[in-house]
Amino acid sequence: MGDITLPASPLAGLIDSAAQALEAQVIAWRRDLHAHPELGNREFRTAGIVAEHLRQLGFDEVRTGVAHTGVVGLLKGGLPGPVVALRADMDGLPVAEEVDLPFASKATTTWNGETVGVMHACGHDAHVAILMGVAQVLAGLRASLKGSVKFIFQPAEELPPEGEEGGAKLMIEEGAMDQPRPDAVFGLHVTSRLPVGVIGYRPGPAMASADNLKITVHGRQTHGAMPWFGVDPIVTAAQVVLGLQTLISRETDLTREPAVVTIGAIKGGVRENIIPDSVEMRGTIRSFDEGMRDELHERVTYLAEAISRGARAGCTVCIKKNYPVTVNDPALTAQMLPTLQRVAGAERVMLVPKVMGSEDFSFFQRVVPGLFFFVGVVPEGIDPSQAAPNHSPRFSIDERCLLLGVRALAQVACDFLER
Repeated sequence: MGDITLPASPLAGLIDSAAQALEAQVIAWRRDLHAHPELGNREFRTAGIVAEHLRQLGFDEVRTGVAHTGVVGLLKGGLPGPVVALRADMDGLPVAEEVDLPFASKATTTWNGETVGVMHACGHDAHVAILMGVAQVLAGLRASLKGSVKFIFQPAEELPPEGEEGGAKLMIEEGAMDQPRPDAVFGLHVTSRLPVGVIGYRPGPAMASADNLKITVHGRQTHGAMPWFGVDPIVTAAQVVLGLQTLISRETDLTREPAVVTIGAIKGGVRENIIPDSVEMRGTIRSFDEGMRDELHERVTYLAEAISRGARAGCTVCIKKNYPVTVNDPALTAQMLPTLQRVAGAERVMLVPKVMGSEDFSFFQRVVPGLFFFVGVVPEGIDPSQAAPNHSPRFSIDERCLLLGVRALAQVACDFLER
């Protein structure tokens, strides 16, 4: 793409005026979506609202049922030019809301066999409302739009139910990035780590890869009073947990990139005086480098098996790759930074630290260059470090972030098309 700075689109002023006029509607969409959240691969109501909105705007193409419930819309501008893609994720989380709002979620559903509350605890309701707003703004300017904009409303960013496929990877497999293929993709995420009115960005690795880890230690059941007649998988599992900590503290070159190996659940045994046959551990592996990611997988497996073997126990290690590293294309980030600074004000656009959380937007970035940035939601006067984080049942947003999100996504799209 070169090291040029993209000029502001001649539509910049019109975009801001149209977004301002639409702010109340975007807030209303967000509140409706917030009150009716749906889990991954089950976003039927949300997808219906989105698809009908795009059709009413006269989109050239509206494709539904992509990766179960995804919606892909194509808006062709009146002037020739490149193609840019914009993405919003639609799913909520199995979290019971604890925020006192008139539009708070009261929804419940079944998730992996359990009855759970449902809440937009990560802000995807805001993402959908923002992208619906961008669609309306750009549809109103289509005669002067140079090129085409592909709108991707994605299900199951928070992972599909067990046994199902979904999310960005499946959308790509089902052609969401084809016919036409975009030249770049943009997305945003609201965050409680930044004040409202602030945009955060980071070139290169910005969010970690995320992989599921399951380790099962196989012992031999015996009476708790006579452990020598069996093989204790509980003690062995404890040694494995402690050993895994050395992978980061002693074997990983943290001057390259940070990494994390965490065991978050241990299950084994049913009675205090019975040593069980097996213990299951579940955890997560996070890294910012694909080479380090593969090395950690190899070392986790080797260490768990070796410790278990030394205790005369068996060991089964299963690592499931979920999301790759979210890597913002450095050249594209540099080109779009002036746009973000123009939208929010240079003093309110911040280089942010790496985020150990993950995002399946990373799959889109493996197809074409991409930029994923953050929009602050914490009201003025509140320290973001004290605000309820994303995924908390107390997560909430200052709705002034919505207008900024609409302006930012619409402006980066049009500035890119002007290249």
